[in-house]
Amino acid sequence: MSDDTSPRIEPVVPPYAPEVGAELARWMPPGSALEPLALFRTLTRHVPLARAMLPLGRHFLGRGQNLGLRAREIVIDRVCARCGCEYEWGVHVAAFGAAAGLDAAQARATIAGEGDGRVWEDGDRLLVALVDELHDSGRVSRPLWQALAGRWSVPQLLELLVLAGWYHVISYVANGAQVELETWAERFPTPARPEGDR
Repeated sequence: MSDDTSPRIEPVVPPYAPEVGAELARWMPPGSALEPLALFRTLTRHVPLARAMLPLGRHFLGRGQNLGLRAREIVIDRVCARCGCEYEWGVHVAAFGAAAGLDAAQARATIAGEGDGRVWEDGDRLLVALVDELHDSGRVSRPLWQALAGRWSVPQLLELLVLAGWYHVISYVANGAQVELETWAERFPTPARPEGDR
C-alpha cells in the first residue's frame, strides 16, 4: 500500500438520500447509537450491490448461523488478519471478541505466525488451520478435513467455508477502497504485523 491511506472511495455522509438512508438502516443493528460504519457507508455508494450483499452478511452475524460465536469470530479474525485487513479485524475484535470469549492474547494470536497454538484449544486450532490452508492454497488437505469433519456437521463445514470466503470479500473491499479505520475499533498490535503484509 502506498503512503496515501486516505479513502479511495469516499463514504456517503449525512444528510443521506432516502434510498441510501434506508439501506444504511438495514445494515446497522436496530437501535444502534453508532454512526453507520465507514464500510457500510462505502458500500452504499452502490446501493444495488449493498442490497445484494446484505442477506449473507446478516446470516453470518445473526441467528441464522449455526457455528457458535467463538468459532465464527476465530475464523473472521484470522481471515481478516491473513488478508491484512486491520479495518474489519479491529471492528470484530472490538464488537464481538469479549462476547466470543477471546482474550487479548487470543486476539493477537489471530495475527501472529501460526496462530500461536499455545493459546488455542484443539477445535480453535483446527479453525486457524482451516483459514490458513484456504488462504494459502484455496484448498483443504485431507487430514485437516477429516479432523474438521470429526467435530463439525456437514452444514457447519459448508458454513465455515463460505464464512472464510465472505470475509475475504469484505477484506478486499475494505483494503482496496482503503476504508478509514473506525475510531472505536481495535488496532493491529505492534510490532506484530499480519501475515498478509509480509
